[in-house]
Parts: sequence; C-alpha cells; structure tokens
Amino acid sequence: MTVYFFPGTCVKISFGKKTVEVQTLKRKGWLYVSIIISFYLTLFFAVGSSASAQELELEADAAILVEAETGKVVYEEDSHTVLPIASMTKIMTEYLVHEAVNNGEISWEDEVSISDKVRQLSLDTSLSNVPLRQDESYTVEELYKAMAIYSANGATIALAEHIAGSEGAFVTMMNEKAEELGLQDYEFVNSTGLNNRSMDGQHPEGTEADAENLMSAESTALLAYHLLADYPEVLETTSISAETFEAGPEEYIEMQNWNWMLPNGPMPYNGVDGLKTGYTDLAGNAFTGTAERDGLRYISVVMRTDSRQARFEETEKLLDYGFNQFTYEEVLEKGEQVEGNQTLPVLKGKEDEVTVSAGESLSVLVQDGESESVDVNVSLDEELINEEGAIEAPVEAGETVGYVSIAESGDNSYLHDRLGESHRVPLVVDESVERAGWFSLTMSSIGGFFGSLWNSAVNAVKGLF
Repeated sequence: MTVYFFPGTCVKISFGKKTVEVQTLKRKGWLYVSIIISFYLTLFFAVGSSASAQELELEADAAILVEAETGKVVYEEDSHTVLPIASMTKIMTEYLVHEAVNNGEISWEDEVSISDKVRQLSLDTSLSNVPLRQDESYTVEELYKAMAIYSANGATIALAEHIAGSEGAFVTMMNEKAEELGLQDYEFVNSTGLNNRSMDGQHPEGTEADAENLMSAESTALLAYHLLADYPEVLETTSISAETFEAGPEEYIEMQNWNWMLPNGPMPYNGVDGLKTGYTDLAGNAFTGTAERDGLRYISVVMRTDSRQARFEETEKLLDYGFNQFTYEEVLEKGEQVEGNQTLPVLKGKEDEVTVSAGESLSVLVQDGESESVDVNVSLDEELINEEGAIEAPVEAGETVGYVSIAESGDNSYLHDRLGESHRVPLVVDESVERAGWFSLTMSSIGGFFGSLWNSAVNAVKGLF
C-alpha cells in the first residue's frame, strides 16, 4: 500500500491496482489524516488477508486440493482440463493390484513370470526401472514395491500381465474401473504412464503408437480418493523413502522414492506419506500427494509444472493453504440430540416413545474466520420406521435407526455428488424399550377401540348443533 499526501486538498491511498482519494481540509489537520490512513490500513489488511487465502498463484497448468475423508474440494485451478498424467497412472495400477489381492485372485506371495517384453523394457536405463531377469523369481509384493516406490515401469507391466494375461487386457480393466469409480475425464492406454513411443513398438494392442494416458486433476484426485478410502494400506508402501531391490545374485538396486516430500526426502513436508509422481516430455512434472495432520488429511494434485522441484513447491503451497486456512468444526457431539428429531414413537412397547441421538460426533471442514452456515439432515431407516415415523418394539439401546448428515449452504463442491452425501453419522436409540405383554397390548387395543367409538359419538353429537 502507498499513501500520497497533498496537504490541504486530499490524501490518495493506493493498494494494488486500486487508488482511493479522500478530500481533506487544512483545519482538520494531521489527526484527521491519521484517522483516514488507519481506516484504510485496516481495510487493506483485511482485503489482503482474504486475497492471500484465495490466490495461491500456482505455477502449474492444473491443480486441486481435496479433503480426503469426504472429497470436499478446498481449492481448484483448471481442474477439469485434461492433461497427460505420466506415472500418476500407476495409482490406477496400484488400485487394481490391491483389488485383485483383496478378491483372492492373486496373492502378495505369488511368483510372477517375466515376459520377453518386460525383460527388454526393464533394461532401458533411460526409463525408471529395476532390471528384471527371466531366470529369477519375483513376488507380487516385490514388484509392487518397485512400482510404488521407484516407479519401475517393467515391474508395473509384469504385474499387469500377471493379473490380466496381457497389458492390453489390463488397460481394458483400467478404463472399466475408471468408469465404475465415477471418473469423468480419462483415457488409459498403458499401465505405466509412459508415452507409447517409449515402448519400442511393444505398446498394448489396440492403442496408438504415440498415445499417452490422460486425466484431469479432478479425476486424478478422485482416483486417489478411492485408493486411500478402499485400500489405506497403500500408504505403508508409498511412505517408504528408500528400499533395496534384489534383482538377482549379487545384484542389488537401491530404490529412492521419487516423492521428495517424505520425511527423509530432499524437500520434507510434515505429514506427507504418499502418493505418486509423474514425468514425460508432454506431461511435464506432475505429482499427486497426500498428507495428514491431527486427523485432517488432504489429497493434492499439481500437473505440468516446470521441474521436479517445482511440483513439490507447488504442492507445498496447496497443503499450506489447506492446513493453515481450514479446520474441522464440530456440528454435533456424540450423544447430542437433533432439534426436531429428539424422539421416535414406539409401537407395541412398554414405552410410547424413545429418545434418539447422534451415535458419533459430526464435523465439517470450514475456513478459519468464516461463518459457515451448517444445518443437518436426518434420514430414517425405512426398513425399521413405518410410514407414520414409528418403530416397533423391542428396541435395543444403541440400535441405528437412521443417519445424520451435513446440509451445507454456500459454494461447496465435492469430487462426486455422492461423496458429500456420504459424510454422515448414525442416529441411535438411547435406551432399550421392551415389547409390551399380550395383556397390555390387548387392553391398549380395547382402549383404542372404545376411544375411537367415543370420539365418533362426540363428533356425531356436534354435528347436530
């Protein structure tokens, strides 16, 4: 901010591209001027603070920052632009490896055959690789670590062939899984993220010779979201800074993780434990990161930055913004009742109603210093609650009868509509209600019958007058 004095006429205060001119009089003196300056200093710092929160000035063609539990988008910049993703492709390969293990189709101890194609590619030192021999045995776990830690391309194709029979068949699986997970902007042409030109004519069948995998930053973040949500154990591997790969007798490769933001990396950042870097000539330097502090985890994506170092510098800006500007705000405490939904009527019970409350605490991510308007929605389990909103006894304490979710107002977006809706906690019964005995139920029915008769009679008499 710059202040220009024109004694007896005006004061001009310039901040950024804007200039404010304030007329003054000599008799008002410097006290008047100082009041004016104080006011605009306050205004300047308030505006400046807000601008710094919104304008990160990232040097990347696309970027996004997402809260990992709900998929809430905290910041985005050209996040729908489709760009080459290079080795961030391996996030999908990792997902399919975990899924195959989880489904019992393969195991971590499986020995993987090395094809001629894999052997040849693994010896290309211009690519990220560990050399693979055809007279040696490698387990799924060993190859998986080489892929996740060192971005080894030959090891990645070996896993694809082990799961699907061929890399081409695996690519089909990748695209089908992308659709299933709700990704919007994607095209997978190989399992590694290499440009097909780098594969010396051995690119997957059915793909173009110069094709490259494509995704938007938003879809990349959504893929990372699903990987962390469905297979959080992936972080046990992606957080490894370095490991030795045994390629053969007396042949050891020291694998340094390309993620420089890990604790022992060249550019450590507190809380980072994944996820995947990427580079090709067309993609530039890209990085999908994740970090967790005090229970708050973010997923970040930066695409097409200028250098290896820059992709981490831009990621640091995103993560700093998330951790410094946002916190969780508790909307409901565990055991707290929801206004308007404190009780449920009980049918055929020893009690006519039962109290219900939140079974867990419910929180929402809000920006510091901003008043977030947050309401809650209650949805009851239609299989337990009848059309009149009542539950039939017996009812057990702690039984889930519905869910409480956040209904946010304002400009809030999520990676996928259903992710925002999934941020919910159970609505539970506070106390047990036993089913009434047959005598009580009979008397209640009789009382209800005569009560109905009496009401009918009263109404009939009223109709005469």
